[in-house]
Amino acid sequence: MNKQDKVYVAGHRGMVGSAIVRKLQADGFTNIVTRTSKELNLIDQQAVRDFFAQEKPAYVFLAAAKVGGIHANNVYRAQFLYENLMIESNIIHSAYENGVKKLLFLGSSCIYPKMAPQPLKEESLLTGLLEQTNEPYAIAKIAGIKLAESYRRQYGCNFISAMPTNLYGPNDNYDLNNSHVLPALIRKFHTAKVTNAPSVEVWGTGSPMREFLHVDDLADACMFLMNNYDEELFLNVGTGEDLTIKALAEMIKDIVGYTGELKWNTDKPDGTPRKLMDVSRLHKLGWKHRIGLREGITAVYAEFAKSELAKA
Repeated sequence: MNKQDKVYVAGHRGMVGSAIVRKLQADGFTNIVTRTSKELNLIDQQAVRDFFAQEKPAYVFLAAAKVGGIHANNVYRAQFLYENLMIESNIIHSAYENGVKKLLFLGSSCIYPKMAPQPLKEESLLTGLLEQTNEPYAIAKIAGIKLAESYRRQYGCNFISAMPTNLYGPNDNYDLNNSHVLPALIRKFHTAKVTNAPSVEVWGTGSPMREFLHVDDLADACMFLMNNYDEELFLNVGTGEDLTIKALAEMIKDIVGYTGELKWNTDKPDGTPRKLMDVSRLHKLGWKHRIGLREGITAVYAEFAKSELAKA
């Protein structure tokens, strides 16, 4: 990639897309193309085709997606499957039609079977049943991987895929109904702290293990892959380190400075027992994360504490 190349970032207002835009800008890229969902409906095939025909981007980061936590994934199953299939199909096909030099599709660690051996290796894809609560989203993301792979095989497109682990960072979603565990805990503990609530309820048992990657590290990995990776096999992107949800909750409680009690609602689902990524392939290529979990959460909380949500 050259600094003057036209780069389209799909989903630039989301946590991942905005981090990629920040990284591009920091690296001196000046020809970045973005569109809000009001300006370009990515579910509309003709609108996407018209956009690509007009803009002719050289590189594409496909970070647009319909996303949410356990609750949202489980309740809005048709919406998650349909919208994600349409977004990725429209962008990948239009990228092919308009001669995009390289495209990076971003998936999710939920593509792996629920009971796949840990840590999760790329070869485990499609070797078992998916976690039921987010199966539609996972199937859509698997389809995205296979689209990139198939356009490469049939048409010779340099389309690659990366599967990030659980992410957190600036522009995260703090809506308690459809956010992921880390931002939800930050908001819960902060609210409890400012209202002097005696306890905070957390879903599940606290025993599942999760890995977390700062989104700025992911953006750095995306740039690394765009510049250094041209293979068919998708790559895991993570830290290679995990901790229990209980340990995470206690860490966030400490960072926020909440002194009340933690209560576990064991009637609520835990989700997948463990999701640790095997990132040995990425490490061998020469990329490794830089931001430690406590350091990252501390920075994220400092930003959240200044936001309007923190006052609500």
